[in-house]
Amino acid sequence: MNKHYGQIVEKVIRRDGYSISELARLMNVNRRSIYNWFNKKRLKTEVIYRIGGVLSYDFSKEFPELFRTNEFEYLANNPETSSDNDEQQAEQAPTDHWKDKYITLLEKYNELLSQNMEAQNKK
Repeated sequence: MNKHYGQIVEKVIRRDGYSISELARLMNVNRRSIYNWFNKKRLKTEVIYRIGGVLSYDFSKEFPELFRTNEFEYLANNPETSSDNDEQQAEQAPTDHWKDKYITLLEKYNELLSQNMEAQNKK
């Protein structure tokens, strides 16, 4: 069975409700990189591992041929504190940091608008 690694990773990210902007910021890549990964049939093991670490998600369930469960246990038991990570990101690229926060806020706002419109249409 041929797996499409990018689609599997995207499904997990979207199913669990993670923001693409936030994931990109935490991984220190741009959003386009994340979307490019979704389109790749084969992803590097390191990329999947980094995504799993950032999301505290065990990808050994989806990719038993690449990972053992205990490989993600350390990441799950030793998450970085978000405030330290935010400060580090702000120091590295202040403009990108605030741009990503703004994009995340816009995504949430758009989602609320959609929900509001759906609620009004049901009335």
